[in-house]
Amino acid sequence: MRDKPFVWQMVKDAIDNLGSVASYGEIKKYIKDKYGDVNDNTITAQIITCTVNHNSRIHYSDNNKPRIADSKYDFLFTTGKGQVELYDPKKHGIWEIVEDDYGKLIVKQFEEPKEEGRVKEKEIIFPLESHLRDFIARNIESISINDEKIMLYNDEFGNDGVEYPTEVGSIDILAVNEMGDFIVFELKLLKGPDKAVGQILRYMGWIKENLAREKNVKGVIVSKMATDKLKYAASMVPEISLFEYELSFEIKEAGLEKSYNELID
Repeated sequence: MRDKPFVWQMVKDAIDNLGSVASYGEIKKYIKDKYGDVNDNTITAQIITCTVNHNSRIHYSDNNKPRIADSKYDFLFTTGKGQVELYDPKKHGIWEIVEDDYGKLIVKQFEEPKEEGRVKEKEIIFPLESHLRDFIARNIESISINDEKIMLYNDEFGNDGVEYPTEVGSIDILAVNEMGDFIVFELKLLKGPDKAVGQILRYMGWIKENLAREKNVKGVIVSKMATDKLKYAASMVPEISLFEYELSFEIKEAGLEKSYNELID
């Protein structure tokens, strides 16, 4: 069992208590004074990982896929070499990790679509980045996996199972069933690529080794559409289930409700 918080949590603790603005050196000193000997390089790596506008954050496992900066790990903004402050989207803008035209991950500030008269795919996708995850988390107890009810996993460090931190990356959602078995959720906003199987197996392996022990570990990949490649890949792993999600919108006229006296006049 861990006897200390994760290093990213130490960094968050440091910036919160250093007046919301600090240098890398000040953060390291705070952490070592409070938590003892923590490797300098590890602290630096976690600072970069949690800095929404740092170009090198894509090289760390928590940021190895396109996503908008709105998670509990996205709390720093760099103001200069070795200087960071608490990230405020209203002040600093919305930042994201995206794929460029060559499929390479880059860090950039989100720009509103300029085209008028039509809804672009990206306009729909960005609000879903966190909403899909949060919707599933809020409704987790209404979901059944193999006819078993599940709930969010909560650990002794205050992690609630949403973007659960591990040494091999953050798990979108970590849940448990009534038997104490673990369920790892991997969410894909559009098509689920077959490489998602390898990714979720990595998370499942870490959970088995570090948390589950004698309990079972299952995986769930949720995507807008499961490709045939993904279906074939997942069919060879009985512990992995595939789910697809659907969106529906209803637009209706809004008007003032009439009072009871108006209705009977």
